[in-house]
Amino acid sequence: MAQLFDIHPDNPQLRLLKQAVTLLEKGGILAVPTDSSYALVCHLDDKAAADRLRRIRGVDDKHHLTLLCRDLSELANYARVDNRQFRLIKSATPGRYTFILEASKEVPRRLSHPQRKTIGLRVPDHKTLQELLRLHGGALLATTLIPPGETEPMNDSHAIRERYEHQIEAVLDAGACSLQPTTVVDLTSGAPVLVRQGGGDAAALGL
Repeated sequence: MAQLFDIHPDNPQLRLLKQAVTLLEKGGILAVPTDSSYALVCHLDDKAAADRLRRIRGVDDKHHLTLLCRDLSELANYARVDNRQFRLIKSATPGRYTFILEASKEVPRRLSHPQRKTIGLRVPDHKTLQELLRLHGGALLATTLIPPGETEPMNDSHAIRERYEHQIEAVLDAGACSLQPTTVVDLTSGAPVLVRQGGGDAAALGL
């Protein structure tokens, strides 16, 4: 049975978030709120958890998973970013954008796109998730919580728990999320390419 952590949106309880981090360290998968929609997250270095994350989401290794980072200094550990790319990312960070970038050697090959060797990265603007990332001490592997065969993300913690109670370890409830996933921008082919319009304003990036 998945646990349900009732998190205060303005003053997240560290006691509960530390329990959530412990679950991640034991190979657990959590449903967490973000500034766009709910996401499923797991430990970056846990292959079994990453494989389970993909099975729950119903995607294969060609689907870009995302690394959630606390800030831009952490993002630079996982991607090769030139000055032009950095300026664009900085203008939209933190926020509801995911950037497709060339993965660095810090990213396990099994997590990057098998042909392109790329990875999605983003810095969320969400207090509870930022605290979770801080306590975890590194990036988390994530995917938008969209059930297989559906097109809309889930945003109700109780519905998520009921649906995935035997597949994930916990749900963090810090209030309702948006129903919009992130705006996805590919920065690997010269000029930025809009892959998906979501919660982030593409026009703010000149797209």
